[in-house]
Amino acid sequence: MIKVLLADDQAMVRGALATVLGLEADIDVVAQVGSGDEVLAAARRHLPDVALLDVQMPGKDGLEAAAELHRAMPACRIIICTTFGRPGYLSRAMAAGAAGFVVKDAPPEQLVDAVRRVHNGLRVVDPALAAESLANGASPLTAREHDVLKAAKDGSTVADVARTRAEAVRLVEDRGWL
Repeated sequence: MIKVLLADDQAMVRGALATVLGLEADIDVVAQVGSGDEVLAAARRHLPDVALLDVQMPGKDGLEAAAELHRAMPACRIIICTTFGRPGYLSRAMAAGAAGFVVKDAPPEQLVDAVRRVHNGLRVVDPALAAESLANGASPLTAREHDVLKAAKDGSTVADVARTRAEAVRLVEDRGWL
C-alpha cells in the first residue's frame, strides 16, 4: 500500500485528488492539509511514502515545504502537483528534492501513474513542461526581461528603463547598425 499525504489549499481540489487516488487499491491517502506550514507535522504523524504538494499555498509554499520535508524525511518521495506548469517552478522543485512534477490539468490516470512511479524510485515530469524547460534553458526570461529586472533591482523606474532603451535605439540608428 502506498501511503500518500496531500497538501493543497483548495479544499475541493484536495478532496477530488483524495477521491481519485482513493479509488486505487494500492493507494491510501493518509493525510490531507491545506497549507505548507502543516506538511512536515502531518508527514511526521502519518509517515507517508509520497507527498503530493501544490505550489501556491498559504504559509510556506509547496516548494519551501518540499525542501523542508526532503531534509527532515528523505525517504518520503515528493511530487509537486500544480496549475502553474512553469520551467522556473520545475527547476526549483527538483532543487528542493521533488521526484515528480505534474500539472493539474493532466488526466487522473497520469497522476495515479506518477504516484506509483515516484514511489518506485523513478522521476516523473510533465513531458510538455520538460521540453519547454530544455528549450528555454536555465532562465525562462528573455534578454530584455532580464535587463528590465536588473534595472528595477538597481532602483530604476519604468520611465528610467524606457529612457535607457530609447537612448540605445537612437545610438544604434545613428551609427547605422539597423
